[in-house]
Amino acid sequence: MTCHNYKDLMMGYLDNELTDEQKKQFEEHLSGCPECAGELEEFRKLKAITDEVTLVEPEDRIWQDYWNSVYNRIERSVGWIVFSVAAILLTIYGGFKLIEDIIKDATVGMLLKVGLLALIAGLAILFVSVLRERLHFWQKDRYKDVRR
Repeated sequence: MTCHNYKDLMMGYLDNELTDEQKKQFEEHLSGCPECAGELEEFRKLKAITDEVTLVEPEDRIWQDYWNSVYNRIERSVGWIVFSVAAILLTIYGGFKLIEDIIKDATVGMLLKVGLLALIAGLAILFVSVLRERLHFWQKDRYKDVRR
């Protein structure tokens, strides 16, 4: 066996998880390999440090502060979504009313009316095209089920 194979056994050795045969082979290798012996000593130090680590439960006040901040973020997010949707709807409504007034106005030239209608038709076609493209890619996305 090479040093690489023995390195895979180091934590098992420290945790006393090796069979008697594996333990014997590992100890024989350690006696002739100062590199692995030094690395085992480093693992021993690391294990000693991690064995001393204990889980400390946070105080109730800390949990309360955490959940309050989560609720605040959710409230703000919902508020911004409602505000954005309302702003978009009002802008669209105002735009339609403006276009309707321009088209009905007899003093506005026919060229401006045709240009405005062409502009609206072009925007509608572009919107439908982009929406169709996004839906197509969303349906074909190989990674949509991957959790982030």
